[in-house]
Amino acid sequence: MKLKEYLDSLRGKTVAVIGIGVSNQPLIDVLLSHGIEVTACDRKSREELGVLGDTLTSKGAKLRLGADYLQNLREDIIFRTPGMRPDLPELQAAIANGSRLTSEMEIFFEICPCPIIAVTGSDGKTTTTTMIAELLRRAGKTVHLGGNIGHPLLAEAGDIHPEDIAVLELSSFQLMTMTRSPHIAVITNLAPNHLDVHRNFAEYIAAKENIFTHQMTKDIAVFNADNTITAEEACRALGRTRLFSRKQEVKDGVFLRGEAIIARSRGQERQIMTTNHIKLPGVHNVENYLAAISVVDGMVPDEIIQDFAGTFQGVEHRIELIRTRKGVRWYNDSIASSPSRTIAGLNSFHQKVILIAGGKDKGISYESLGPVINERVKLLLLCGATAGVIRQSVEQAANYNGLEILDVEDYQEAVSLADSHSREGDVVILSPASTSFDRFANFMDRGKTFKNIVNQLP
Repeated sequence: MKLKEYLDSLRGKTVAVIGIGVSNQPLIDVLLSHGIEVTACDRKSREELGVLGDTLTSKGAKLRLGADYLQNLREDIIFRTPGMRPDLPELQAAIANGSRLTSEMEIFFEICPCPIIAVTGSDGKTTTTTMIAELLRRAGKTVHLGGNIGHPLLAEAGDIHPEDIAVLELSSFQLMTMTRSPHIAVITNLAPNHLDVHRNFAEYIAAKENIFTHQMTKDIAVFNADNTITAEEACRALGRTRLFSRKQEVKDGVFLRGEAIIARSRGQERQIMTTNHIKLPGVHNVENYLAAISVVDGMVPDEIIQDFAGTFQGVEHRIELIRTRKGVRWYNDSIASSPSRTIAGLNSFHQKVILIAGGKDKGISYESLGPVINERVKLLLLCGATAGVIRQSVEQAANYNGLEILDVEDYQEAVSLADSHSREGDVVILSPASTSFDRFANFMDRGKTFKNIVNQLP
């Protein structure tokens, strides 16, 4: 089915779009432009929507706003926002009354005319997704990049051609109700995450597995051989399985042999490049390259991969160098919303760093973070709701040896203290190990705020 055919099938039906955020605004626009009756639902009040509310009503949308925005859903089709659980009582009541619950991403999978490559995981999915898309573009492919990376694609599906490639980042929330899988699926790794939304770790894993469980035998699934959970999942993939590993050789996939990155397929192997080609710091970025190369192997020439690795500076908010001032390097790693992500960031440096951490708790353990902070941090600055549990993980770790820990009110104070305590050659990094929702709209807002404060230092 093409986009126009899908939209034509909605004529005469009523549609509710839940959540008037970035991912759903293009969806609302394309529905309205085809004469479909749309009710836009959001927890925000009319005043909080501001100009956006005026724009939507001028285009013909009805608004259902405020605390009761999920009450009495009776529309034929209901698009849920990605972060909303599909089993909310209000949604289940609507389904029982005949409504169909779906999402922008589910429909995109139904109508996308070209092959889909999709990436998920607890850490590294945005960087890996970006690498895959950029490598394919440099090889001359027309690539449509979207999904959880911040760009919805459904409204643009009419301009996608069969010879193009769609490259998507998918979150556990997007995958929860998916009944289709991409042609090439990648799981970077799995560790406890988002347990403030998922009932437990098992549910989180089950959601992630939807990225490959609906594949056909001709499809490809790429797994991390060094992660216990993903290595086990590889045994259950229906299609061709490729593995990537930093620690062991694999029969089909990409692995590290010393400093050499080796691709192996159908009994043949070759060296793509060495880790010295890679500009991005950290072993986790080596793993991201292994995953990306496992996907593009055979589609992108080796010399393009080598050139890309030497110039690619990463994605904003991911161990992003903000500036070097008086010999001190300041990094923004605002994407690090879990302990495992902060651990990877800390292990990217060969020296002890000044760490700024803390944010909103999402129900996961910080026990693993304490020992790494004691080993890799020279000064710890804490703010936000998780400051106490992070401090506890450090002070209760077996290797605690009196690390200096300071509580700060906000990033302004954190940057001031980090500046006064740092010396030439030091590294200061924001890597919160927590979500941003205690004080910020999202991790991008958090990172931009931090960068602005750092850049204001004289």
